[in-house]
Amino acid sequence: MLMEGFNQGVIPLLGFAMLALAVVAFVLALVARVDAYPAADKQTKTFWLVILGVTVLVDSFLPMLFLQIIGLVATIVFLVDVRPALKQVSGGGGGRSKGSSSDGPYGPYNGGR
Repeated sequence: MLMEGFNQGVIPLLGFAMLALAVVAFVLALVARVDAYPAADKQTKTFWLVILGVTVLVDSFLPMLFLQIIGLVATIVFLVDVRPALKQVSGGGGGRSKGSSSDGPYGPYNGGR
């Protein structure tokens, strides 16, 4: 009875979460500049779009856990390794000023000194 509820409630939610994460990674890979990938010493933009696109398709239409886990690993690698490198090469910082790490939203934090 417990496994029945798990299979009907939790597993579909995990599948949806993996699909959402893959879609976010695909969109982020799509909007990144083509020249940023080799500049960051990563695989090409086409490579990542194919890998993440296949992941989205597998998560959407082919619910095989083994393939979904492989896609999840690829998605995590993109989000944790490739995307930060692309942001660094592209000068991404969200438009914030290049202040100290102790800067707050209204200026530097000096610890009450």
